[in-house]
Amino acid sequence: MTLLRGVMRSKKRALQWARKAAENGHATSCFKLASGIYRDKPYAREVGHVVEAAGVTASTGVMAGHDVPPGVLTDVLQWLQNGGYNQTDALNKFRSDALVGDRFCCNDGCEVVGLLKDFKVCPQCKTARYCGAACQKQDWTSGGHKATCGTCTSKMKQGNVSAPAQAV
Repeated sequence: MTLLRGVMRSKKRALQWARKAAENGHATSCFKLASGIYRDKPYAREVGHVVEAAGVTASTGVMAGHDVPPGVLTDVLQWLQNGGYNQTDALNKFRSDALVGDRFCCNDGCEVVGLLKDFKVCPQCKTARYCGAACQKQDWTSGGHKATCGTCTSKMKQGNVSAPAQAV
């Protein structure tokens, strides 16, 4: 979380609001949520997961060429369908955008742009991504990842949490 003009900002909270809007039929929110899930933006796959994708199946033609797990692609297709978007065109756009690069670092203050594959994953929760060891350490100590790291929350209750192994 970061403090901007006296207001706390949280990427996870913002995605939760986007999902709420998408569930109420807001087409742009559906598209942004699907895009975030596809590109593995921080917290997007957790917040945007669809428990039961009603009537959404990904054909082999749609699945071809995407470096995204099938379950994730089903979530993406569900949100695109909810928003009324052409699924093939949107998936092609997501794929081309992913090849160009974006900001994938979970450290809120980081402005590094790169390809998803170049960012290292938190070795404990496997969801947070970082551009380097410095951003990982800063997010762990002051960015709030220590409190939200999935595998650490149960250990925190027991009081035996240490810094994660270096992702880089």
